[in-house]
Amino acid sequence: MLIAFNKPYGVVSQFTPDGSPHRSLAAFHFPARVYPIGRLDADSEGLLLLSDEPEWNERLLHPRHGHLRIYWVQVERAPEPEALRRLEKGLTLQGRLTQPCRAWSLDPQPELPPREPPIRFRKNVPTGWLGMQLGEGKNRQVRRMTAAVGHPTLRLMRVRIGNLGLEGLLPGAWKILTEEERKRVTAKGSKDPLVF
Repeated sequence: MLIAFNKPYGVVSQFTPDGSPHRSLAAFHFPARVYPIGRLDADSEGLLLLSDEPEWNERLLHPRHGHLRIYWVQVERAPEPEALRRLEKGLTLQGRLTQPCRAWSLDPQPELPPREPPIRFRKNVPTGWLGMQLGEGKNRQVRRMTAAVGHPTLRLMRVRIGNLGLEGLLPGAWKILTEEERKRVTAKGSKDPLVF
C-alpha cells in the first residue's frame, strides 16, 4: 500500500520518539508495517508518502529517477527576479552545487490553513511566497537555498510529488492511494497550478 499524508508542523518523519518535544508518526494511527519514504523535517509541512512496499524507496529516492517535488515557501521579503534566477541556476551549498530547479513567485499567495504555532511576525519585514520545483532533496536544501539568496524560509510546505498533490487532504489527514493515484506519484511532474 502507498499512503499520502499531509504532515503537520512539529511532527518528525519517524515512528519512534526522538527525545524532542515533537510528535512522531505513531500519533496518526497508520496501518501496521508502513514506513516513511524520504522525510520532511519537523518544521516542514506537507506531502509525505508512507508504504509497506520496499520498492518505493528505490523508485522515489534514487537520484537516477529524478522525480520532481514542488514546494511552497514563505520567505522574508518578496524575492526579486535575480534571486529566483540564482535559485534556478543552482547554488553551492556546503561545497556541493545544487541541481538546476524551477523557482517562481506565488502571486496571489496560496490560501493555506494557519500553522500552529504561527510563523514569527515582524512588522518591519514583509514576507513573500515562492514556488520551487526540485528533482533532488538533500537535508534542509530548500531552506539553505533561500537563505543563500537572502530570503530566509519562514514556512515550508511540500505540495506535490510527481503529479500527486495535497488537494483535499487537510493537515494531519492521510489516505491510501488508489492505483491511478499511485501512477501519478512517479509521473514526471506538471507545471499546472495546484488548487486546494
